[in-house]
Amino acid sequence: MAWDLKSDRPIYAQLIEQLELRICSGIYPLGSKMPSVRDLAQEASVNPNTMQKALSKLEEDGLLYTNRTSGRFVTEDVNKIHAVRNKLAQEQVQEFLNKMTDLGFECDEILSIITTMLKELKK
Repeated sequence: MAWDLKSDRPIYAQLIEQLELRICSGIYPLGSKMPSVRDLAQEASVNPNTMQKALSKLEEDGLLYTNRTSGRFVTEDVNKIHAVRNKLAQEQVQEFLNKMTDLGFECDEILSIITTMLKELKK
């Protein structure tokens, strides 16, 4: 998964979102050791201090933890991962709904479009 960083928002916030996505999608599985700050920063083409700030925030939020002698690890708390996953999903749905209402769609029209697309997806 490539790092998709845009210039329209703070890099720090985008790093947090992308790391959350990587954890929730299993790229960094529960209990796994995270790459070093330098490795992650190099991979994302960002300053190591910015990456450190993002990782510290994820640690503060309980998604990561540090073992002083071994580095950073992804939490093994399944409930925490589910909570973050649900938060990310709600943010995506809210963004979608905002765009659809900006386009002038009513609730029933949005539901109809989603229902049709879900039926096609199941085929």
